[in-house]
Amino acid sequence: MTGLVGNTPVLRVSEPLAPAGRGFWAKLEGLNPGGIKDRPGLHMVERARARGDLRPGGMIVESTSGTLGLGLALAGMVHGHPVTLVTDPGLEPSMTRLLTAYGARVDVVAEAHPTGGWQQARRDRVHELLAEHTGSWCPDQYHNPDNVAAYTPLGLELAAQLGHVDVLVCSVGTGGHSAGISRVLRRLYPELRLVGVDTIGSTIFGQPARGRLMRGLGSSIYPRNVAYDTFTEVHWVAPGEAVWACRRLAASHYATGGWSVGAVALVAGWLAGTLPPETRIAAVFPDGPQRYLGTVYDDAYCAAHGLLDVEPAQAPDELAHPRDAEVTRWTRCATVVDPLADGRGAER
Repeated sequence: MTGLVGNTPVLRVSEPLAPAGRGFWAKLEGLNPGGIKDRPGLHMVERARARGDLRPGGMIVESTSGTLGLGLALAGMVHGHPVTLVTDPGLEPSMTRLLTAYGARVDVVAEAHPTGGWQQARRDRVHELLAEHTGSWCPDQYHNPDNVAAYTPLGLELAAQLGHVDVLVCSVGTGGHSAGISRVLRRLYPELRLVGVDTIGSTIFGQPARGRLMRGLGSSIYPRNVAYDTFTEVHWVAPGEAVWACRRLAASHYATGGWSVGAVALVAGWLAGTLPPETRIAAVFPDGPQRYLGTVYDDAYCAAHGLLDVEPAQAPDELAHPRDAEVTRWTRCATVVDPLADGRGAER
């Protein structure tokens, strides 16, 4: 089953996401069985077993908004571990059914943490379950360096497929794939530019925490796998703008995915139109459309949340520093700082 993961194709994406004659290369990680996080799901479990942190038959317990859960369900099936996934009421019913079908137990927290939101509430529940089940183990995807190392093969695949990469565009949640891929590519192409894509309402790059509609990117905590010093710039994207990009991408390129895919496609398309024509841009599309058929691709859902026909501006707003203002639409900032080390007073 592990042979199903990796060696995903790249797709050239141009109009209408990029101007005529311009474009970027999309790495279609949604063609893995469960998406991009099949890679760290398998790798973190394999490394924990090799170290003896995860004993034979031990339970795997982790917090997830969905995609890593699929990877851990696969790893549990391959290596013979029961899997318990802690999530929240925002998880799509279709994803709950799919995770259950793959043999995972889904544990749903009832209340959000007063300051850390649903993400912190899930992590607190993980600690409770670890205490209850002797021999259980948590991958701790937010801080586990094996999460980053899992993306070494993906970086090498991109290098082999494209021959050269000037700019890498990644969504940021746990920070694993942006750190892991860029680490590999920078060894090959030292001048590589790394562009992070986040959602409004996320604290990762220093914005205040707010309720977030988009899942799969963003955070209410500060994941230590985020390699802040490697980013050239960061963009925040709003849900309606991501929906617009997702639907244009599907209609023009037969490529589909969720919130992260739309946000990344929007930013990569803009970069393709503003950087020199010879610039080779690689964008990582983390997942496919399956879990988003009732949200991103559902007119009733999008209308109810004010997400229909929200055409993004031709260019992002500009912010000099992440703490200068709270962003509510597509915004770019060329100053990237670690909020926990920022001298301008990060909330800890």
